[in-house]
Amino acid sequence: MGDRIKKWIAVLLAGSILAMIQLVPVGGAVFVRENIENKEILGEKETSLQQTLHARAWVLMDADSGRILAEKDADTAYPMASTTKILTCILALEQGNPDDWVEVSEKAASMPDVQLNMRAGERYRLSDLLYSLMLESHNDSAVAVAEHIGGSVEEFAEKMNRKAREIGCKNVCFVTPNGLDVADADGNEHSASASDMARIMRYCAFQSPCHETFLKITRTASRTIQDESGKRSFYLANHNALLSQCAEVLSGKTGFTGKAGYCYVAALKKEGKAFTVALLGCGWPPHKTYKWADMRKLDQYAFDTYDWYDIFDREKTFPEVEVRRGVKGTTALTLNLPSEKQMFLMLLRADEKPDIRYEYPTELEAPVHEGQEVGQASYYINDEQVAAYPIYAAETVEKIDYGWCLRRCVTYFEREFQSMWQTWGV
Repeated sequence: MGDRIKKWIAVLLAGSILAMIQLVPVGGAVFVRENIENKEILGEKETSLQQTLHARAWVLMDADSGRILAEKDADTAYPMASTTKILTCILALEQGNPDDWVEVSEKAASMPDVQLNMRAGERYRLSDLLYSLMLESHNDSAVAVAEHIGGSVEEFAEKMNRKAREIGCKNVCFVTPNGLDVADADGNEHSASASDMARIMRYCAFQSPCHETFLKITRTASRTIQDESGKRSFYLANHNALLSQCAEVLSGKTGFTGKAGYCYVAALKKEGKAFTVALLGCGWPPHKTYKWADMRKLDQYAFDTYDWYDIFDREKTFPEVEVRRGVKGTTALTLNLPSEKQMFLMLLRADEKPDIRYEYPTELEAPVHEGQEVGQASYYINDEQVAAYPIYAAETVEKIDYGWCLRRCVTYFEREFQSMWQTWGV
């Protein structure tokens, strides 16, 4: 009997000492950073494009991800002429009623060519003015629309800049709804970068809640509109020549001013691939056709060069992670993704490979819970993050503390008492 009591006391003391040791503070967890790194490779075809296109700034963008696939001087702001009107149109669709009657002001009627030749005081359906805006690029229609939606050209320009920033544009200064060469009160010229114009077209053609109506308008070959009285009618013809020449051209808008030169912004879609293109400063008179030549080269390059690749790393395994103060010494790590979700498709060139960066701890502090986020797997293409997946603890590991030690002691005592009673025949 005395030996058993001594044994119980020894176990209790040992448990208490162990608990006190486990409560001593330790340093923070150390993280492992693994990189499956692939440096950026400039494709030979892209190098050729950089040398042969006429545009002083251009962008080819993946419309699905928003990733810039190829570019020249993508982030410098330049005048962009009537390509401005794609933003004017989408704002009017989102914030206006197509059935509204729009009264023409003296200011709208005084706009220079190209114009519908509306007269002050006349009224037109907002929807009809959007066809005038996008098919014939009428400057007076743009101002009438802006005044109707914003109250004034200046207020509408504020809306344009705000919307552009909301969708991720960084180098824009919208001063007019029609793209004429003007500056604001601070001397900032009406301008935008090629990357921002490609981004705006991506929003208009694929992301806006009104993108289907936008596409319907910009894909219309011709339309006849009238004023409210029905006494004046106008025939409108679409000036986007590529609509009838290239089936993959989903939408587009031309533009020209003395400062901007010939410009073109377009959306393309074919074989499950979608792109947007922005061409700024693509020649001056007499080189009106340079924009079409550049567009065809980028069109062919995009669909010939880029294809869908699954870049998800299914072979990745993680080492067991030490759990300090844990009732179990280690735990496994997992991405916790079912097999059907272990896929990540990207439009890539054949020579582009992902840079996958894994960050996870070498040790954790108990308690650890199953499903607890402890790290991250990040996917990069040419140093741009395109996806991220959390890394989780795969199982629960309780913490060794006084309570755990005492529970162990109690469990031990219960077993000992049962053994003792059986020995004594109680």
